[in-house]
Amino acid sequence: MANSLNYHFSVVTLLFVIISFNAPSSLATASQYNVVSYGAKPDGSTDSTKAFVVAWSQACSSSSPATIYAPAGRFALRNVTFQGPCKNSAITVRIDGTLVAPSNYEVIGNAGNWVLFEQVNGVTVSGGVLDGQGAGLWACKASGKSCPTGATTLQFSNSNNIMISGLASLNSQIFHIVIYNSHQVKIQGVKVSASGNSPNTDGIHVEKSTGVTILSSKIGTGDDCVSIGPGTTNLWIENVACGPGHGISIGSLGKELKEPGVQNVTVKFVTFTGTQNGARIKSWARQSSGFAKNIVFQHILMNNVQNPIVIDQNYCPNDQNCPGQASGIKISDVTYQDIHGTSATEVAVKFDCSTKYPCTGLNLEDVKLTYKNQQAVSSCKNADGGTTRALQPNICP
Repeated sequence: MANSLNYHFSVVTLLFVIISFNAPSSLATASQYNVVSYGAKPDGSTDSTKAFVVAWSQACSSSSPATIYAPAGRFALRNVTFQGPCKNSAITVRIDGTLVAPSNYEVIGNAGNWVLFEQVNGVTVSGGVLDGQGAGLWACKASGKSCPTGATTLQFSNSNNIMISGLASLNSQIFHIVIYNSHQVKIQGVKVSASGNSPNTDGIHVEKSTGVTILSSKIGTGDDCVSIGPGTTNLWIENVACGPGHGISIGSLGKELKEPGVQNVTVKFVTFTGTQNGARIKSWARQSSGFAKNIVFQHILMNNVQNPIVIDQNYCPNDQNCPGQASGIKISDVTYQDIHGTSATEVAVKFDCSTKYPCTGLNLEDVKLTYKNQQAVSSCKNADGGTTRALQPNICP
């Protein structure tokens, strides 16, 4: 009996060794690269850029999963590019502290981006705070002086299978988070904040990207909470609190004569509070090959929003250098469902569509918006509706 037990034990042990030896690399323990080990100082003033670059180089060249770790503290960082492709597709950048941009906005103001990931696959950015220290640049722009354009805080370009989770972005010089020409991106549990009068500080901008999901996030800035640029398809936005800011905007579209369209966008369970706009589609009044179709705004609460539902195909900020043509952007199949709350202006629904290509298939159901405890009104130009049910205000009878 003992010999039999020993035999079975030996077989099990041998099988365990064989299985362990042949385990897939995805099960391997991730190597960790602590930026402090490469010279980063969590004192908020010592330039730690080189340490982050070296840690990235180590993680990117690893053939097994890797983690770059920034512990508690404040790490001063100049503009940096984390360049791919890498030898593995499972790199986590875990931040327990704060990355701080230079206080002198001119240092990165013309760099385009502060933190850029380029041509990466399978990267996760988890936790932490990115402090763009943008207030100085905003003040420069407000003064009318000649100022740098500004840098986006975090951008992923030409990348796939990306996760941004639990990150806070504060006071970006311009856009906070940009997803450009990338695919299968999930943004979850982020907090984006900047002053309500900060210029061009969009919370999340998506352009020329597919399969982007934005979940359970809080965004308050001086511009769009989420802006959706040309070439965006299969975008899902859910459980987002927006305000202050300019709302969730598709566009502006029509900047270029030849421009990819926007389609299959869903925005649901969103609360807008004190924003300039709620659900917005905007395009310039000029010729363009672009379009916006198959758009859904659903289960939305408006709290004192200036323009709760708006399509503006004569978009021209500050009424300067307006093209004054008919917009070539074709808008079709837009659904507004279960949208309730209060408007800060009497006109709660405004459809100002193209004279050349009127909006088609505008479907509204269970929309109830009030202004000063009274029923609000609507305004429509060149808008051909689809189905309408249970509406307050009545939509342009």
